[in-house]
Amino acid sequence: MAANFIRTLFGKRAKQLQSEDGSREAYQKMADRGLDGNDTMTSREFAYLAQRDSFYIATVTEDGWPYLQHRGGPTGFLKPLGDNRIGFADFGGNRQFLSAANVDDVGRVCLFAMDYPGRKRLKIIGEARWEAADPSHPLWDQLVDPDYDATPERFFIIDVVGFDWNCPQHITPRYTNVEWAGIEKAG
Repeated sequence: MAANFIRTLFGKRAKQLQSEDGSREAYQKMADRGLDGNDTMTSREFAYLAQRDSFYIATVTEDGWPYLQHRGGPTGFLKPLGDNRIGFADFGGNRQFLSAANVDDVGRVCLFAMDYPGRKRLKIIGEARWEAADPSHPLWDQLVDPDYDATPERFFIIDVVGFDWNCPQHITPRYTNVEWAGIEKAG
């Protein structure tokens, strides 16, 4: 667990409940130990994201209400843009614009990238913005997959504040048809 994730999300009440549970000391040690640079995304996180074809993004309305939405695209569409910056092409879908509006209003996001068969998840918190996507945009070549049959409407750019890999014990393995066919073939 990266220290910035702990320092950013563990508020007074969470710390109090951790103390009552007996887990506070371990989390405080992790936060203290994190000063060695483990708040920077590494090839491990980028390789994991390169294998994902979807994730969930949580935003917050101007009134403080959470909003969660699924985003999908070609495998690896959530791309590294620097040490602690990631981005993705956002394709047309519903016309509610809740995530885009919330990013405009508040800018804080949480991404949840799942690997159901591997029983892994990566949580990422960050500050986001979006920009209109067009072929003249400097990120076009980096974020657009020319083989994917959808035109992006906007690019989301996220400066990562913290991230956390966590507990696999309650993740139920789920498989795509392609993954299941591979399992049946191997079995």
